[in-house]
Amino acid sequence: MSDLVVIAYPDEYKAGDALAGLERLKEGLLIDMEDAAYVVRSRDGKIKVHETVPLTKIGAGAGLARGTFWGALIGLLFLQPALGAITGAAIGAATGAISGKLADYGIPNGFIDQLAQNLKNGTSALFVLIRRATPDKVLAELKQYGGTVLHTTLSTEAEQRLSSALAAGKAAG
Repeated sequence: MSDLVVIAYPDEYKAGDALAGLERLKEGLLIDMEDAAYVVRSRDGKIKVHETVPLTKIGAGAGLARGTFWGALIGLLFLQPALGAITGAAIGAATGAISGKLADYGIPNGFIDQLAQNLKNGTSALFVLIRRATPDKVLAELKQYGGTVLHTTLSTEAEQRLSSALAAGKAAG
């Protein structure tokens, strides 16, 4: 079972920096993230969600391939396979992008939006859904960014260790 961790940061850039650090750990096989995202609430109050799984692009690509195939096949019936393939590709890409935009994978978009509404202007938050991790390495990485735990599904002991590491990083920074 995966654990969800949400950490708030006092500026607009720390959440993105922390996610980049976790991505480096992922390359070293020290953390296995099912999903991750970060939210920035700018000084003027605008909210921007940055997701790591681009479902819109994935859906558009898959739709493009399916649409091209089926369009060419149907176009053969009318002796216009090229026209059918082009039309099918356009329709497939559009419907695939729409279905990708509406899909919800990993961390629920509604949950991200709900917590983002509670952020103060000029802050950010990191959302990570963790399958497996090497806790001491992950804590050392996250410690350097500071932050405050907003939400977690970790055990009480693990949450306290995370909070302590973030507080130590906040005090050092």
